[in-house]
Amino acid sequence: MIYQYYDIGRRALAQASLLARASSAVLSHPLNPLAYTNTGSVASAALDVFAHSTHPYGKPEFGLGMTMIDGKPVAITEEIALERPFGNLLHFRREVARPDDPKLLIVAPMSGHFATLLRGTVELMLPDHDVYITDWADARMVPLWEGLFDLDDYIDYIMAFLEHIGPNTHVIAVCQPAVPSFAATAVMNAQDHPAAPATLTMMGGPIDTREGATEVNHLAEKRPLAWFENNAIATVPAYYPGAFRRVYPGFLQLAGFMSMNLGNHMVSHWNMFQHLIAGDDESAESTKRFYEEYRSVCDMTAEFYLQTVEVVFQRHALPKGEFEHRGSPVDPRAIRRTALLAVEGERDDISGVGQTRAALSLADTLDAGKKQYYLAEGAGHYGIFNGRRWRDYVAPTVKAFIRAHQQG
Repeated sequence: MIYQYYDIGRRALAQASLLARASSAVLSHPLNPLAYTNTGSVASAALDVFAHSTHPYGKPEFGLGMTMIDGKPVAITEEIALERPFGNLLHFRREVARPDDPKLLIVAPMSGHFATLLRGTVELMLPDHDVYITDWADARMVPLWEGLFDLDDYIDYIMAFLEHIGPNTHVIAVCQPAVPSFAATAVMNAQDHPAAPATLTMMGGPIDTREGATEVNHLAEKRPLAWFENNAIATVPAYYPGAFRRVYPGFLQLAGFMSMNLGNHMVSHWNMFQHLIAGDDESAESTKRFYEEYRSVCDMTAEFYLQTVEVVFQRHALPKGEFEHRGSPVDPRAIRRTALLAVEGERDDISGVGQTRAALSLADTLDAGKKQYYLAEGAGHYGIFNGRRWRDYVAPTVKAFIRAHQQG
């Protein structure tokens, strides 16, 4: 019933949000004398923050209609390159095709947020790369007759997307998909598959969560799998297309992330309030845009969530050499063609320092010249793929790595 109760509360807050937004607009209107008083400004700002915090957000748009290539604007068309029930392969087709630019697949996390969370990642790679991204579906929108979707299926999807894009494709896996992307790379290398990635960049991924353990890791380890099944899994209500599917709801994932850094989120909203009072709309809008994306959440299938908790966070199957795909062992030592880059954030409180770097040690037969490690100083989890540190430090490192290992 938790899903139904949440929806009831969400709809009630949505009505309150509309009322607060309208009231804020009235109080700040130039024709309203209260708009020029301190009381009016404070009340308007408070109502605006409340309206923004309680407004329901659906799936955002990428909205990347243009990029700059060689100093000239180039139109971007977003198109579905391959359609699958649990996720599509999106292609950002550039109006000006440059055949020498590397093909790039960005594997977005299936962790409660939509792929648009990586908008900044895509935007910065577009001028120099032919970019694709995994657009995972909201599980509550996938009809039950489409079947289940687990970690094995996730790996299959990555390999199918790579096959569709073709040989000499580079991969960036952000956070959670570092594990299935690494597994897919090992499987394809073992098969000597022509579409095995040229490079794999893993950013803040839980390859070995015994290293630099965070609160997320401790939570996963100290509770049995049955606890997660009984407390984190819900059934999709009958009024959604995915009626009766068992899922890990996005709103629970969001609540968990928000509670981990509650103080920071409260400070951010307080600063938004202060910016609105001071008339600094630009700063307030920047915070709003971040939270509009951050609070846009989706559900993931129960089987994928539970398998990930067990295999990645509890059993540590990959670093122990016990990871399997479709019943067959996944051997990281099979990676001999794909160059590997591990990127970590110094202040990452989700995937601690050392967890992603572990992949380089697991692929111990790969030539040292095809391995690289980069620690983004001062960067948290979000900062390694978005924001200033991503733009100024991480992205140039990733781009140089891809170019250095671009195959003919």
